[in-house]
Amino acid sequence: MGRYALGLDYGTNSCRALIVDLDAGCELADAVFNYPSGTLGILLDPRDPNLARQDPRDYVAGLGVVRQAIAKARKAQRGFDPKQIVGIGVDTTGSTPIPVDRSGTPLAFSPKFRKNLAAMAWLWKDHTSHVEAARITDLARRVRPEYLAKCGGTYSSEWFWAKLLHLRNTAPAVFAAAHSFVECCDYIPALLCGETRPEKIARSVCAAGHKAMYCAEWGGLPDRLFLGALHPDLAKLRERLYSKAYSADRRAGSLSAAWAKKLGLKPGIAVAVGAFDAHMGAVGAGIREGRLVKILGTSTCDMMVMPDAAALADIPGVCGIVDGSILPGFYGIEAGQSAVGDIFLWFVHHLVPDSYGRTAERKFRALAERAARQRPGEHGLMALDWNNGNRCVLVDVRLSGLLLGQTLHTEAHEIYRALIESTAFGALTIIRRIEEYGVPVREIVNCGGLAVKNELLMQVYADVTGRPMKLAAGDQTCALGAAIFGAVAAGAKQGGFATVQEAQGKLSRVREKVYLPDPQRQAVYAEMYALYRTLHDAFGTKEWSGKLDQVMKQLIALREKQRGK
Repeated sequence: MGRYALGLDYGTNSCRALIVDLDAGCELADAVFNYPSGTLGILLDPRDPNLARQDPRDYVAGLGVVRQAIAKARKAQRGFDPKQIVGIGVDTTGSTPIPVDRSGTPLAFSPKFRKNLAAMAWLWKDHTSHVEAARITDLARRVRPEYLAKCGGTYSSEWFWAKLLHLRNTAPAVFAAAHSFVECCDYIPALLCGETRPEKIARSVCAAGHKAMYCAEWGGLPDRLFLGALHPDLAKLRERLYSKAYSADRRAGSLSAAWAKKLGLKPGIAVAVGAFDAHMGAVGAGIREGRLVKILGTSTCDMMVMPDAAALADIPGVCGIVDGSILPGFYGIEAGQSAVGDIFLWFVHHLVPDSYGRTAERKFRALAERAARQRPGEHGLMALDWNNGNRCVLVDVRLSGLLLGQTLHTEAHEIYRALIESTAFGALTIIRRIEEYGVPVREIVNCGGLAVKNELLMQVYADVTGRPMKLAAGDQTCALGAAIFGAVAAGAKQGGFATVQEAQGKLSRVREKVYLPDPQRQAVYAEMYALYRTLHDAFGTKEWSGKLDQVMKQLIALREKQRGK
């Protein structure tokens, strides 16, 4: 009899199911369901570029992908039986809160709110609440500074309370109809267990700690007095949320008979507490003390852990330091960039001429081939990677992208390289901030589609940071991390694993290929990074008071030097 675990990965545009062979230590089969609603699964409003919602119906429909994965597993391995799957883990985007009624049913399922964007799931990349986020930050700085200390010093519009307050301010009827709010990563496990009543759901400490100001030190969620100062309705809501949150190695419940029948699985198997995709991706990539895991996709998340017995300073500008959010017994440290892959997609879809190719795939290939032939600095360009705001370390959604140094001779592949370099400079800024506060980065492991597919990106990252860039072995590290937690929630006696570390030892690997930094390119990038930091501080901080008059001339001088003029 074999042993298997199932990981469900709810991403920005699709849902993926991954079946993992626990004995062979390999990924057996996976399948993908693309969300059918909106644009690439995202509900948009042309009047508001900050709005990004999703239809919770797509999440439920996405569970059908499990049967597709099972069919593939049967073809891949003779004798495979889905009844041998011992546990299920779930990761999702976040903060992606869903307004629900008393039964835990999303309001969007009601005919009254079926077409109301405010009643949908508020996707992580929704920034409509930037005003509310600023208000929360201001209030916390004055009366509850400890709340901000654990989330990098600034509350973000990507996060839970800002979104709820914006909903109350702009759609009070929807807010009043909502009995409670449930993060997507809590809703899916609850749905599978057949118990969605908000007071009965096992809530994720990953979501609660990183996005909702939850911390055991002050009794869980922010206190009623603080929430009431934001709006009395938030104070009333607090009692209808939760008082305890759990790490993902814990069992959220058991797979209900109804869902077991729908999915073709054994009823009663373990369903793990959910968590965010990047955090479970870090586990799938083998995160441990000293290993920075970068999950590269439309945005990026940078993950590290430190033992929770260690003295760890608060780190300004990160997305949170939360006990148990990645590994039980460790502080989870989260940082990241709001747009990386999204920047490249925007550029290719809107600005790259057809002379580079008729399809996005051909354009990317041509851009990479031409850009790779250039030396660092040869294009004379500098960009800021803030096309979707800055997540870390400035934590400011009201920042935007910048391209400096273009001439009448600038070509698309040169801009593409500059955009890649800008994201690498942003990544280096995060690394330096984390190390500045006593968390050593001894190695870097990258995962996600960008890391595997974009060799130019990985080489530039190695050259800019001066560090080897390793790659996770699996293509689906987020789903793998979810499967690992499903196996741990099941426990050794039920065919799973006793600890996350034991499961990682069996399932988490890195590839042989490593991108090594080139000392000559690294030296040039050090010059360019100094210019990046000048622009970074000039446009992103209130304290900067220098001069920018030499930046263009320094870029020109570097361009001429690299071109041999």
